Amino acid sequence: MTTRPSSTLLLLALAGAASVALALLIGSVRVPPRDLWEILVGTADAPLVSIVLDLRLPRALSAFATGALLALSGAILQALLRNPLADPYVLGVSGGAAVAALIALALGAGALGMQLASMAGALATTATLFVFARRALFARATSAVALSDDGTTHVLLTGVMIAAFCAAALSLLLALAPDGRLRTMVFWLLGDLGGATSLPGAAFALALLAGSLVIAARLARPLNLLLRGDVQAFTQGVDVEWTRRTLVIVAALGTGAAVTLAGAIGFVGFIAPHLVRRVVGNDQRVLLPAAALAGGALVVVADTAARTVAAPLQIPVGVLTAMIGVPLFLWLLRTR
Repeated sequence: MTTRPSSTLLLLALAGAASVALALLIGSVRVPPRDLWEILVGTADAPLVSIVLDLRLPRALSAFATGALLALSGAILQALLRNPLADPYVLGVSGGAAVAALIALALGAGALGMQLASMAGALATTATLFVFARRALFARATSAVALSDDGTTHVLLTGVMIAAFCAAALSLLLALAPDGRLRTMVFWLLGDLGGATSLPGAAFALALLAGSLVIAARLARPLNLLLRGDVQAFTQGVDVEWTRRTLVIVAALGTGAAVTLAGAIGFVGFIAPHLVRRVVGNDQRVLLPAAALAGGALVVVADTAARTVAAPLQIPVGVLTAMIGVPLFLWLLRTR
C-alpha cells in the first residue's frame, strides 16, 4: 500500500472516531469534553453516565456500524456489477430486507427474529437481482472492460424494478398496520436510529462489520481481477463463482443487519464508495475499508444532526442521507 492510501485510511479512521465523540458530546444535555473523558474512565456522576453510556454510546456505535455496513455492501455491489451507480437502496436490497423485517414483526418476532428475517430478505433480493441480471453480467465475460452501456442499463432497471416491488409490498404492510404502530413503522422505514439503544446489538453489528471487512480484504485482489472480466480472472487463478457468491452473501448480510438497526437508510452505499473512489482510486484493497470508514462517519454525523437540528423533534436520518444522495446520484448520472 502506498503512502497516500494509508494516509487516507488513517484520516478516515480519525474522522470516524471524531464523529462518534461528537455524537457523545452533543444532545439535549451537553456533555463537556472533560466530563466525557471522566465518564469513559468511570469517574463521573451517575446521571451523565446513564445519558452517555446507556443512550448515546449504543446509538452512535449502531450508527457507525450501519453506515459502514451499507457502504461496504455498496462498494461490493458496484464492483460485482461493474457499475458505480449500484447501491443496496437503489437496487432494492434494503427494501427486501425491510419487507422481511416488517413481516417478522407483524408475526410477533422479537429482535433476533427481525434480524434473521432482514438478512434473509436482503439475501433473497440480492440473489433475485443477480439471477435476472445474469445475462447482462456475463454478456461480455470475455472482455477486459466493464459492462456495456446496454448491460449497465439492464442491471439498473432490474434493480429499480425490484426496489419498486419492495416499495409496493411495504405500502401494503403499512396500509394493513394498526394505527397505533403506524408512526413507528413509517419512521423506521425512513431510517431511524431512535430505537438503537442496545449495546449488545451494536456490538453484534460491529462484530459483523469486522468479519465482513476481513472477508472483503481476503477477496479484494480477486475482486480487482473480476473487474477486468470473468475469463481473465479465471485464467489468473480466481474461483469466479465462489468469490462472487461469497461477496454477495457478505453484501446481503451487511445490508440486512443495517436495516434491522436503522431501517431503510438510502444512498449511503452509493455516496461513500463514490467519494472515496475519487481519492484512492478503484483498488478494492483500499476502496473497501475506506468506503466502510467513510460510510460509518457519514451516518453518525447525519444521525447527530437528525436528533439535534429540530430538537426536541427528531428527523429520520434516512431523510438527511437521501437529501445528500439524490442530488449526487443525479449529478453522476449526468456526468457519465
